[in-house]
Amino acid sequence: MSKVIAVFGAGQGLGTSIARRFAAEGFRVALVARRKDRLDALVDQLSTEGIEAAGFTADLSAPEDIPALIEAIRERLGQIDVIEYGPIPSGRFTPAAQLEPDALAQDIPLLLLSPLAIVQAVLAEWKERGDGAFLMTTGATAVHPMPHASGVGPLMAAARNWLYSLNGELAASGVYAGTLSIAAFITGSEAAEAAAADPEAASLAASLPVVDPADLAGLYWDMYSKRDRVEEVHPDLKTS
Repeated sequence: MSKVIAVFGAGQGLGTSIARRFAAEGFRVALVARRKDRLDALVDQLSTEGIEAAGFTADLSAPEDIPALIEAIRERLGQIDVIEYGPIPSGRFTPAAQLEPDALAQDIPLLLLSPLAIVQAVLAEWKERGDGAFLMTTGATAVHPMPHASGVGPLMAAARNWLYSLNGELAASGVYAGTLSIAAFITGSEAAEAAAADPEAASLAASLPVVDPADLAGLYWDMYSKRDRVEEVHPDLKTS
């Protein structure tokens, strides 16, 4: 039976492109998102392209629901081979000097606790099989903090720290953990649409390039298939 990738936080931009890229390699696809109407539309869209896809509605800010969600995916599609985690946080970029504790706390479940819960739900099976991959998407501020762009950055940085440790602990077992940090807005994504409509984000949006989600999906496939690095930052901030 063909392998399965589960895309958590699936949307029109990166999530759909990852589904297409892995499906091109023979994967079946589980799409997880909060809004059922958009999720159903994505499943229909991929199905018309000949991709076997199934949708699962879930609130990823509720880590206590993750075990049941993982089990539902298994019941529908069988064992999960790859997970990509990249939901859009509710918080906005905020100057660090203005960041309130409650604003930071609201995205802790989504950006920190749920990824941990997902890995715990699949890790025993992956280690027993000697294979599996957890791919996590973050933004550029997880790697390179910037003035006036705090908020979600500290949480993504904490998740990145955890993933680096996870990679080192699991590499010898055959299980891969990698992260793609995106220093750009993604064409067609909800985040790009939200930034365009938010005057406070206009200056940041103007300073970042726009990337094709298909290119990012290709990077994820390269990371997954080669397993030769923990992280990819795209575009490379040192040269862009």
